[in-house]
Amino acid sequence: MPDRAKSFFWYELMTNDLEAAEAFYTRVVGWMAEPFDAPGIPPYIVVKVGDRGVGGLMAFPEEIRESGMPPAWMGYIEADDVDAATASVKAAGGSVHREPSDIPDVGRFSVVADPQGAVFMLLHADGPELPPVPMDAPGHIGWRELYTDDWESALEFYSGQFGWTRDAGIDMGEMGTYQLFAVNGEQNGGMMNRPPQVPVAFWQFYFNVPAIDAATRRVTDNGGTVTFGPEQVPGGQWVVTCTDPQGAHFGLVAPAR
Repeated sequence: MPDRAKSFFWYELMTNDLEAAEAFYTRVVGWMAEPFDAPGIPPYIVVKVGDRGVGGLMAFPEEIRESGMPPAWMGYIEADDVDAATASVKAAGGSVHREPSDIPDVGRFSVVADPQGAVFMLLHADGPELPPVPMDAPGHIGWRELYTDDWESALEFYSGQFGWTRDAGIDMGEMGTYQLFAVNGEQNGGMMNRPPQVPVAFWQFYFNVPAIDAATRRVTDNGGTVTFGPEQVPGGQWVVTCTDPQGAHFGLVAPAR
């Protein structure tokens, strides 16, 4: 387990229509978009709040497009040593979808999955470490949510690999427990056993917006679909979950209606 707990710090959409995705998310979340050119990678758009990058949008590489994978948001967890962290994930029962490799001018990364199949990426970025962003910072990621088969064993896995700690649990009746987790003492997200309509384990990410009703209208006005909400959650915030026009899942979270 690392000396300092590690968490998600970069988020990436893989899609089959890069131009449409850029138009949708800049309108819905308010991101600014900036092309990023690096040798050996497909066209890539960095989405930003001010001068700070939040994540990236990229078209499927041909081999992934041919696999039939649907568009999806993915998260990168910080790693001091990607090779060692990848080997540790595998030793703890996870799987490796792409062995560690270098992206010139970016860093070293791998694609892995936890023991229940939820995919994430590990990255050691080149350059200076950026300061953490407050959970409620506009346009940034305000919540991370894992749908899994067994949240207790999932929490044990992520605690062992990245130093996450158990926080409060919320009783959701027939849906079971919604278990919050903390990273370096700060609530960072939650996990729950997936309901029958969720076919596989996966991570879902919520983007901060000022007001949920206006943001929900922006989703539907631009061709997206709202799959849940608006709903007020413990703590007083409002959430919706959505799919973009290409089918990628995401959430929005706001302090007000």
